[in-house]
Amino acid sequence: MTLNRQPDLFLPEAASEFFEGQAPITDRPDPQKLRLQLVSLIEKARGAQTMPWPEREARMWQIAFPQMTNWLPPDEGDQLRFEFAREMERLAQAA
Repeated sequence: MTLNRQPDLFLPEAASEFFEGQAPITDRPDPQKLRLQLVSLIEKARGAQTMPWPEREARMWQIAFPQMTNWLPPDEGDQLRFEFAREMERLAQAA
C-alpha cells in the first residue's frame, strides 16, 4: 500500500499556500464608490419629470437603495434614504 503524498485540499494550510501572494478579499464595498452611485441615482430621479426607470428597475432600486446605504455611516445613510424616498414619492405622484 502506497501513501498518498498529495496535501489535503480542505486543510487551512493548503488553502493558504494556494492563495499566497494574492490580495485579501474584502466583503465591504468601497464607501466612496457606493456614495457616488447612490448620489447619482438621487440626481437622476431629481432631474426627471417622470419615473426614469422601467417599473421593474424602479422597484429594484426601492429595495436595493436602502440596503446599500447600510454600508455608510448611519447619519449619512439616513439622509440619502430620505432624499431618495422623497424623489421616488414625487415621481410616483407625477405618474
